[in-house]
Amino acid sequence: MIGPIRQELLSDIRHTAQFVKVRDKLRYFPDTVLTETDYELAAKNYNACKQEGIQGSTDFLICAVAMRYKLDIITLDYKC
Repeated sequence: MIGPIRQELLSDIRHTAQFVKVRDKLRYFPDTVLTETDYELAAKNYNACKQEGIQGSTDFLICAVAMRYKLDIITLDYKC
């Protein structure tokens, strides 16, 4: 897991007890160290998408790490 994913999962948990429970479960997943190359690839992909009118966020960093490790990305994020 990378830090931005951990942060996103923990953000907006309002009750301290629930936050602690989720935080403790997530600690089973060690952080993957991010490299300069991850940030550079994320920026490159961001710039390419922006030229096509596609806005982005930290999702580009998640994608860059997934590309490095040749991992699939599974998401429930969608817009109707």
